[in-house]
Amino acid sequence: MVLVIDPQIAGISGDMLLSSLIDLGADKRKVIDGIKKSEKFFSNSTIKKIDFQKTQKRGIEALQLILELDEPTHERKGSEIKKAINDSTQNLGLSEKAKTFAESCINALISSESKIHGVPEDSVHFHEASSIDTLVDIVGITIALDDLGLFDEKIICLPVSIGGGSVTFSHGTMSNPASAILEIFKNSFLKIQGTDANEELTTPTGACILVNLTNTSMDYYPSMKIKSIGYGAGQKDFKKFSNVLKLVRGSTNDLEIDSVKILETNVDDISGEILGNLIEKIMQKGARDVSIYHGITKKGRPTNLVSIICDDQNIDEIVDTLILETGTLGVRISDSNRFIVPRTNHNVSLTINGQSFEVRYKKSSFKGKTDFKIEFDDLKHISNTLEKSIKETEPLLRKEIEKMEN
Repeated sequence: MVLVIDPQIAGISGDMLLSSLIDLGADKRKVIDGIKKSEKFFSNSTIKKIDFQKTQKRGIEALQLILELDEPTHERKGSEIKKAINDSTQNLGLSEKAKTFAESCINALISSESKIHGVPEDSVHFHEASSIDTLVDIVGITIALDDLGLFDEKIICLPVSIGGGSVTFSHGTMSNPASAILEIFKNSFLKIQGTDANEELTTPTGACILVNLTNTSMDYYPSMKIKSIGYGAGQKDFKKFSNVLKLVRGSTNDLEIDSVKILETNVDDISGEILGNLIEKIMQKGARDVSIYHGITKKGRPTNLVSIICDDQNIDEIVDTLILETGTLGVRISDSNRFIVPRTNHNVSLTINGQSFEVRYKKSSFKGKTDFKIEFDDLKHISNTLEKSIKETEPLLRKEIEKMEN
């Protein structure tokens, strides 16, 4: 199963995500009861009313959080809010993944404020995020995700709309996105995009929840069979678009999905030795794979097409290496979504001919059938040590691994 979070138009806030998860099928009563049980951990705050109701946002029916609070306090230390959230998740008997997620969300919020204001994390004070609705969002979403089993599913996020214009808060007015939003998204691989909406569309709470929920960004929906859809309404109304967050849950034929970058360039003036060295250097920079294809370009020139598969985090170093090593004047970049057979990494100690070896292998599973592939570097090392060919060594290792697997 896969969950697609679609904040392309209206961005994301904590209450929008919580409402969309309830609309997707999370147990509404379980979420409300859990939030009410957590109220006691948040001093000087009372939840007078909490519910989820259907509403219309420019023709789209969506679920909206109805929350009425009694709060005399307008400033709290981040550590106080963190303790309340941690105490809540411990008290509710949630899964370990859920507890870790909730703590990571508030940690991200505290860390962003710490870096922006240049103060230690234990000295951070919240103003806008000081209300109990921060606990309501994080704890409520954690309960809903746990109830739906989404911590064990693939989650994909489409580009996040952040709006435009300016935003005014306790520290004054600044351009949108505010510093907290930028800081939260900085170390993630999620994509943000501005719009002509003169509003903040993505809140710090929504951002910190999102970056801890997934690190997989795609520009388009993956190939999937839709099972359920959830619509969560924001509090504001806009003239040009529906202020609604959309969640889409579906199946993808038992394969995992991810997105990679494809880098390509044509080179026609370097030797085979340089190309061979290039492959080695590019792989050392973290590329997933490198291929070189022979072809013919303009004016009948023979050429080599260098094609590299890599991740966002490796792209700058790989492009630098590609240009420096080949002298190419341009590199084409494209996004590519992939289906991947689920696999796990394993490491075993084997004794062959009286000698001990560490062997790494990948185990894959698809439609009830399992297989494994031995890491070639280990296979090569053992082959050389035993003075046997690869063809002789591989069956020996497979036989030993199969014994241990059974």
